[in-house]
Amino acid sequence: MKTVSVREAREQIGSLLNAVCAGENVVITRRGKPVAKLTHIGSEDNQIRFPDRTKFREQISPSIEISEKLIRNMRDERG
Repeated sequence: MKTVSVREAREQIGSLLNAVCAGENVVITRRGKPVAKLTHIGSEDNQIRFPDRTKFREQISPSIEISEKLIRNMRDERG
């Protein structure tokens, strides 16, 4: 993994992006501390994964009341 300072990143952004496209990760530091990481957008690290909710959805019973009726009743209750 390549590490560069903010100043180096500004000066070399083109070559850093080429390195990232080639599969390399780049860490950008400020005053010696890591503050950002450049990775290829198709990398697995960038994928947001949500848990499977299939079993949860199967447990929820469908509403018997029509949503239009439910909303009207809620509005009527408010007064």
